[in-house]
Amino acid sequence: MANAKIKITLVKGLAGTKRSHRDTIRGLGLRRLHHSVELEDTAAVRGMINKVYYLVRVEGASSCA
Repeated sequence: MANAKIKITLVKGLAGTKRSHRDTIRGLGLRRLHHSVELEDTAAVRGMINKVYYLVRVEGASSCA
């Protein structure tokens, strides 16, 4: 998993979400609805995705939650 990449897309708006979840989305590099970023598949990134799983769509990962 050293060079594996995953594509993360923000698919739901942030209105009404917890402040920490909004900060996590910003930490992933997502800025607006339907914005996508490609990140290294690391434990830290997976933890952030697991926290905000209901706001994002993940592609290119075989066993991501």
